[in-house]
Amino acid sequence: MSWIVVADAAGALCMLAGAVLCLLAGIGLLRLPDVLTRMHAATKPQSFGLLLVLIGAGLWLRSPIDLCTLLLVGLFQLLTAPVAAHMVGRAAYRTGRLDREDLVHDELEAAMRTATARDQQGPEENPRSGG
Repeated sequence: MSWIVVADAAGALCMLAGAVLCLLAGIGLLRLPDVLTRMHAATKPQSFGLLLVLIGAGLWLRSPIDLCTLLLVGLFQLLTAPVAAHMVGRAAYRTGRLDREDLVHDELEAAMRTATARDQQGPEENPRSGG
């Protein structure tokens, strides 16, 4: 058995596992009850599923230019998914679209109170207003 056959089989297995994870992430987006759990389904299993698909494609293609392209796709996915999830979570928090009783520790509440109090100060008391 040559290494090419093993690489093709491992690539097919990685692609299948990645496709299943991406499918489960999509089902989670539809079925999960609130913003925070949907956000989890949109980032973690979907990102890992995409990485598995990319690894599988890399094992099948094996050319340097294709591997570099797949590496860039995976890198951009890992850089953008957490930022997007953070922005969705913060927007849901600010608009009141999440159930605050489900939060174990609310670190953003104190920061938002401080920011609101600072914004309500007059220009002579607020050093950030430039006045």
